[in-house]
Order: sequence, then C-alpha cells, then structure tokens
Amino acid sequence: MGRAFTAGLAVLAALTGCTVQAPDGEGKRRSPVHIELPDGTPSQGRTPAGGGDTPRSAPPSGDDKPRAAPTPPHVLWSRGDTGRDVRELQARLRQVAWLFEGPTGTYDEATQRAVSGFQGKRGLPRTGKADAVTWQRLLGMTREPGHWDLYLMGGQTADPPDPRCRSGRVLCIDKTSRTLRWMVDGRTVSTMAVRFGSQGTPTREGVFSVYWKSRDHVSTLYDSPMPYAMFFSGGQAVHFSADFAARGYAGASHGCVNVRDEAAIAQLYAQVRNGDKVVVSW
Repeated sequence: MGRAFTAGLAVLAALTGCTVQAPDGEGKRRSPVHIELPDGTPSQGRTPAGGGDTPRSAPPSGDDKPRAAPTPPHVLWSRGDTGRDVRELQARLRQVAWLFEGPTGTYDEATQRAVSGFQGKRGLPRTGKADAVTWQRLLGMTREPGHWDLYLMGGQTADPPDPRCRSGRVLCIDKTSRTLRWMVDGRTVSTMAVRFGSQGTPTREGVFSVYWKSRDHVSTLYDSPMPYAMFFSGGQAVHFSADFAARGYAGASHGCVNVRDEAAIAQLYAQVRNGDKVVVSW
C-alpha cells in the first residue's frame, strides 16, 4: 500500500511539475503537494494581501487630469479687415449666393452675416469669422475669381494717365483699368470706376470735348435715365448708371461711359464745363 501511494505521488509530480514533501522530523505529514508558481503570481485561492475577500482593483488606465479643450481653427479674416484676400472671400461668397454686395475689400457687417450663414448651413460654429476650416469648405465649393470678379463693383486702381491727359482740363478715361480720372493741368482731382459699351455697341476711342451737359437727361433712343450726362461724341456721354450701381461689370452700356458712384459724378458734373477735353484710350 505504501509503495503504491508513493508511486502515485511520483506520477502526479511528473505530470504537474510539483514537488512531493516528505514527513517532517516529528512524523507529521505535510501537505502532499506543493505547487510552485512564478514569483509574484497569486494563486486562485489565495486571499489578497491586506485581507478581505475583494480582489484588487485594476490599475487606472490613464491619468486623471482634465482633457484640454480642442484648439479652435485659426481665424484668417474678421470684421474690420481689408485687402485683396477679403475681396476674394467676398467674391466666393457671391458665387454661392451668400453675399449680394461688393466685393468691397472691407470685411463689413454684410460679410460677417454671410460668413455666419454659410457656417451654420454646413454645421460649423457660427462665429461670423472666416477661419481656416470655413475657408477650405468655401474653396471646395467655388472657382477662382477673375480680376473683374474681385472688382465687380469698382474699387480698382487706375492705370497711369494717357500722355494726352497731362495738360488742361481733361476727362481721362482708360478702358484697360476701367477708370475715369478728372485731371486739371496734370493733377488728378478725382478718380472713379466706369463701365463701357458692349462689343455690339462699343465706346468710341480718341480725343473729344464735352459739347453738352444735361442734368436729368433721358435717352430718347433707349428710354432710359442718363442723369448727370456730359456728351462728348454723338449720343455717347459720361453719366450716372443705376444699372452699373446695382450689377457692376455684369452688365454694359450702349456706348456711354457709365459711372456707378452717384455722389462722385454729381461733384464731377458740377466741375466740368462745356469744351473740356475727353480722352478715351486703352
């Protein structure tokens, strides 16, 4: 019997990797099997250190510091900013029908409202400020505006005056920059944006003179108002155009030189005399 028991323990030890413990010196038999586990590995039935029946909790997965708020996107332009980039923003907002004024080159209240509306429609924070995220979304929905999209309602810089404008009293009109300079003895008194005739009814070029002024003129040919008209070649005149004021370079005249700034042409009309020179050039 003793041999059989000892043999059984030997088999068990071989199978489990355990060590058989012999009786101690007092003849008491120890636990027949001692399972050797890797250091620091708790046995399934062992009570956790510190007592109690509750197993140790898992270590925290991370620190308990509060998370930092996401960094808002960089603001590119906001109310009060000016310049060519603001013109492009306004021109692109016009393309998607969020802005109907300008471009003026000044980030005004109308531009702020347009940006806010565009942002809200696309689930972006309605800040009214053109940040990097808003700008990228707008770029993806619009085309690159051309020069006259940026200056649809005027505001462009005048080119240097034609040499024929350097002396005397002259309405110096430049088709390339679409501007009119009022010059006296080589000095520019005022400058304003102008619009010309279409390809079918072009504004004539050359040197002319003002031969008739008509403050509240109405065209007998087209039955359209021509306020502050200053005629220089047949039926062609420099005059205020409500259509130019409303649509900018999206339209054209029937050959006249249109001015969209009514206050500016009112002052010009008061200064120009019959006989003053008119130069129309490219």
